[in-house]
Amino acid sequence: MLDRPTERARDHGWVYGLPPGISSEQWPLDPVTGFPLMHGFTLLLPDDYRVHGEDIVAVSFFATAPDHNDGGAPNDPKIREAVQARASHPRLSRMTDILDYEYAALLLTAREYDGAFATPPAPLALATAERPRWLDVGGASAFNEAAAPYAKKMFKGPLRTDLAENRAIALTPRATDPNAGKGPQDEHTRRNASTGYQPYYYYVGGVPSRDNFRLHEWGKDHAHNHLGGTMRPCQAVPEMSPFYIEFEEYFGGYNFGGGNAQLDFRDMKFDWACG
Repeated sequence: MLDRPTERARDHGWVYGLPPGISSEQWPLDPVTGFPLMHGFTLLLPDDYRVHGEDIVAVSFFATAPDHNDGGAPNDPKIREAVQARASHPRLSRMTDILDYEYAALLLTAREYDGAFATPPAPLALATAERPRWLDVGGASAFNEAAAPYAKKMFKGPLRTDLAENRAIALTPRATDPNAGKGPQDEHTRRNASTGYQPYYYYVGGVPSRDNFRLHEWGKDHAHNHLGGTMRPCQAVPEMSPFYIEFEEYFGGYNFGGGNAQLDFRDMKFDWACG
């Protein structure tokens, strides 16, 4: 995540701000609250990650607003039914976390990715939750207002209180990663055939203990926000395809309890855990 707004001609997407190329009617609403889900990031996929066809070049991720994510999702059937009855984007996938909060991803064509920023839809008339802060000041400013000190350091320049305020994404290849192209899995709890995936750590002498815990040299310079390869979840390794993105709370502004998240955009799986 760079400390400047995106310049689409040279960047690989953006964090915060608004999604591109969709109508307000296609913006996914939150079936828990009836407000629009918050746009976290839009990522331009490298050629090797375009697993949904050459015409699908990017993915936009939407999340429960951090000020709506607190302790467990209330269930109002009327709101959920009203959201389900709305028209949706033809390549929308919805996902639910362990607390029953909702997330969504849109697969975008090149024309959509190059399109104008979208305008968030109005909340449902049924919505009774408090208005999420990002709708008034933008996702970047809303996160920065409540962020922990380490996360505030990600914003070195001033932030506009604007819905379109974003930060550019730049992809750089990892020099060394033995897990490139391998689906992450825990060898002891995996459900599928082994992919040959290796954890980023080991225990000296094969004896698990705090004193014997070590990091492999090949993983020490890996960035926290990344596409594919070695995963470093805050808790258990979710079994996913090789085509996933792992990201921290500040990479779009979420409430993961100080933890991080993973989105498998091939199989449309989502997981997060607190730190």
